[in-house]
Amino acid sequence: MPIDADFSATVRGHVTADLAREFGDVLSEHRVRAEVLAATQDLDGQIVPEALGEMAHRLAHYRLAVLAGVEV
Repeated sequence: MPIDADFSATVRGHVTADLAREFGDVLSEHRVRAEVLAATQDLDGQIVPEALGEMAHRLAHYRLAVLAGVEV
């Protein structure tokens, strides 16, 4: 099921803010925002909309950790 664009934007904002706080010392906010956008796009149509926040956070967190050189 495709995810509503407004809902997706709201989720992206929350996830980006959270992950920018976590990775802000090693990655730019622009990089965090780009990874969150990519994660939500990758998940679109693959999950139920209600799971987007958690799944986007998990996927983007994993990708950012790899970029930051944090062991996952």
